[in-house]
Amino acid sequence: MEAQSLSVKRAEVEFHNFASLGEPERALRAYVEQNQRRGAVIRAHADFFGPMTPFLEIGSSAGHSSYMMCNEFGADGFALDISADALRHGRHLKDAWKLDRAPYRVAGDALNLPFRDNSLRVVMAFQMLSQFMNIESVFVEVKRVLAPGGIFFFAEEPLRRMLTLRLYRCPYYDTMKPWERKLSDWGLLGYLVRDVIGAHQEESFGIRQNHTMGLKEWHALVRKHFADYRYQMFVPERGWGERVMKRAAVKMDPHGSEWRAARLLGGTLAAMCRKAGEAPAAPMAAFESYLRCPDCHDGLRRDPASETLSCARCDYSAPLEGGVYNLLPSKEKKELYPGDRDDVIDFSLPGHEKKLFEGWHEIEGVFGNKYRWIGGRATALLKPVDGRPVRLRVRGHANEQAFGKGSPQVTIHVNGQRAGHWPLDRSGLFILEADLPAAQEYRVEILSSPVWQAAGDERSFTVNLSMLRLVPAE
Repeated sequence: MEAQSLSVKRAEVEFHNFASLGEPERALRAYVEQNQRRGAVIRAHADFFGPMTPFLEIGSSAGHSSYMMCNEFGADGFALDISADALRHGRHLKDAWKLDRAPYRVAGDALNLPFRDNSLRVVMAFQMLSQFMNIESVFVEVKRVLAPGGIFFFAEEPLRRMLTLRLYRCPYYDTMKPWERKLSDWGLLGYLVRDVIGAHQEESFGIRQNHTMGLKEWHALVRKHFADYRYQMFVPERGWGERVMKRAAVKMDPHGSEWRAARLLGGTLAAMCRKAGEAPAAPMAAFESYLRCPDCHDGLRRDPASETLSCARCDYSAPLEGGVYNLLPSKEKKELYPGDRDDVIDFSLPGHEKKLFEGWHEIEGVFGNKYRWIGGRATALLKPVDGRPVRLRVRGHANEQAFGKGSPQVTIHVNGQRAGHWPLDRSGLFILEADLPAAQEYRVEILSSPVWQAAGDERSFTVNLSMLRLVPAE
């Protein structure tokens, strides 16, 4: 089974960038809450963790929990995410929180960690294992880089829920419909939805979710790869509908534990897993001594003058860009970070306006999440860079005001032919994709309705768009 396709990795790069930088103040509040939860688990099991230097957080997004490790727990280590732009946001966290210490930030792939064997004391993962169809492949890679006796700490991973009709995937609370919010407040929505509340947003972005793991499956996987372990479960109590069932399940459990409640209602799992063996604790050495080339797996050396990392065997190199080293394998890096190419219109990159024609308003937004509003019609030009079959991918956002004027919808024509029509049933982020026939260039026409106006603004609006690109058809 393929653990994670390139299309999913591409979607993750886009999503983590958007999630970290799209709404900075809101993201900052969420990061504080997450660190409070994660820090509490670490403190409660400090005797199990032992020394925590050097640590690695995989799937770290902006690296906020890695900053916590450095500043609250005095550890040294690395924050790794597939999105280099999300990691670059860490400099804003350091300023906002007035922090003294920072992790080393590395863009990389959890399935090909750019770290040497047996080199790390702690590896952490939060809310990311469920994005792999074959979770065991991540376990194998984590175990490779952990030193003997090292700890793998993963948390906030969903537990498969038995008591649900699995009717549909539901979005997060802020984009729920009124009746969904009411059921959520009562603790009844979980009995209807498929997977977990919020899965809809990632799925709509193109990130596949693996919610097949219950307590039994997680336990079997942990026991297969690690010598010792501890668990902590968090069973939901959203309203009376879940509180009553949770209390009843705990009473029915012969040990008075929450295991039965977790099987019935789901929730999330935190697990601390110890690798077999023992190694002496040591202060952190030069950071590059823990790294390896993602292409040939040989060691990396650092040029003190340029701060560039380079491989001693092959021609791989990675400059320090905005405080982040991009250590993705060369083939992945080329596809996931195409830069200003003819087949990409990324509104966060300078020069993208050369591919736009009529119908676009001025650029707005912040670094990593810039966008342009359109009226009823906008056009652009994309050109393929190789002979592979392609599909069009459009990323945009529908404002709540549009829904007050009617039923928002988007129609796209490419080279004069209709490529697709999409009704938008919720406000918020959307992704539109359509396969395209072979051509030397693609003239894209985007039609959207209803048209509306903001108070005090003479311009006409429908939706805003932040990226158009051609991706390989898979």
